[in-house]
Amino acid sequence: MESIVKLVFFVFVSSGIIYLSRGSLLKPHSHGFFRFFSFEFILTLFLLNVEHWFSNPFFWHQIISWFLLIISLIPLVFGVHSLVKKGKPVNQREGDPQLLSFEKTSVLVTTGIYHYIRHPLYSSLLFLTWGIAFKLPGLLSILLALVISVFLFATAKADEAECIRFFGSDYQVYMTHTKMFVPLVY
Repeated sequence: MESIVKLVFFVFVSSGIIYLSRGSLLKPHSHGFFRFFSFEFILTLFLLNVEHWFSNPFFWHQIISWFLLIISLIPLVFGVHSLVKKGKPVNQREGDPQLLSFEKTSVLVTTGIYHYIRHPLYSSLLFLTWGIAFKLPGLLSILLALVISVFLFATAKADEAECIRFFGSDYQVYMTHTKMFVPLVY
């Protein structure tokens, strides 16, 4: 992909990310604020490694990359499905106007994938990040993946603070029974 095409693609996609995050950007302690930076850095990492997406398909790093990219779909699909079906999203959730529509749950979801991990959507982004980084595992890719991981951790911590404010002690109890990102691990 040529540099000018990458730049145009970055500006176009980044504009969408800014639009999606517009409410959160004005709230520096919201989970959406940190998520915005995660998205931007993931986009940057993707554009740095896109030319290596299909090169040397049987090298060790490509096999790891594809494994992580495929795995990233599992928490995404099950996480969104659970939020929409069991979270009973409402149009307006007082005090949280920056939330995306499927995030405006009125019920604490603790079943399905949420029985094992609290943040399947951020887990998905972690797997995606490291999957992209392993397309060309150099110093820059690894550093960007680490930065993204820190922003995703900050996103999850801010999200937990918001959930505690909304769901109260039920969420705090839920936190004691689940892992953050990877079942049985962390």
